[in-house]
Amino acid sequence: MSNALDHKETEFALKVRRALDENINSLPAASLDKLAAARRTAIARKKPEKVAVAAPVFAPSLAGAGAAGSLGAAGSGHAGKRGRFSRLALAWPLLALVVGLAGIAYWEDQQRTAELADIDAAMLSDNLPLDAYLDHGFNAYLTRNH
Repeated sequence: MSNALDHKETEFALKVRRALDENINSLPAASLDKLAAARRTAIARKKPEKVAVAAPVFAPSLAGAGAAGSLGAAGSGHAGKRGRFSRLALAWPLLALVVGLAGIAYWEDQQRTAELADIDAAMLSDNLPLDAYLDHGFNAYLTRNH
């Protein structure tokens, strides 16, 4: 919302500036003095520019890790192992997600196979010939009675 408001204010300022630039020669000297005073007042009241501030990053430092604040320092023997373990620890959730999705897909496939087997068993155990199921009138009869 604030960004849209800033955009509208900027557009309005550009339109006013364009109109003043086009008509600067036809304005009286008193109006030019008032505009100059208004400009000085506006500059004095101008909001400070937004400056991007870097957020502090959490870097745990371990006691006796050699270089404070860096886990991948060359001077510490355990820091390299810790860095590899951290990278592997990030891969475990992804691996669990892939295994979970594969398990769900396998379970759904088994359910669909079981349903198709039940339908096939019902059709094969029925006394009707298979041609009866191809008749559109018979299908309508089945849906109406069941």
